[in-house]
Amino acid sequence: MKMIRNLDARDADRLIEAATDKANEIGVPQNIAVVDAAGHLLAFRRMDGAKFISVDIALAKAFTAAGARKSTADIGPATQPGQPGYGIQNLQGGRFTTLPGGIPITVEGAVVGAIGVSSGSTSEDVEVAQSAVSRFATMKKAD
Repeated sequence: MKMIRNLDARDADRLIEAATDKANEIGVPQNIAVVDAAGHLLAFRRMDGAKFISVDIALAKAFTAAGARKSTADIGPATQPGQPGYGIQNLQGGRFTTLPGGIPITVEGAVVGAIGVSSGSTSEDVEVAQSAVSRFATMKKAD
């Protein structure tokens, strides 16, 4: 039997808080989604002023990062016309995205969940998501 590790509610809250802090710091309200290793939603925050159209995008970024076990920004190049992953965005009922801002969360080399951030530019989304993941890693070491 294989045991699968997942983020829990406390972990998700910490990630949401860390992402919110970074979004406030850079002045960009964000939609922030945290999912477990299977892509199931654990926590979500839509900051005041975040674009409502980006809610589904944040969810898709988190889902994709967890399922692909890699950053959504790293998936993009392989999905361009003529590349082996072209058209993959049409899978999973539109829940798969290559927009940057989805990052898997690993603990001891295993993906335990992911975060997806959307409402700013893609570089702002990545900055907020990466800041949250980095802060979370520091918190986990301190636990």
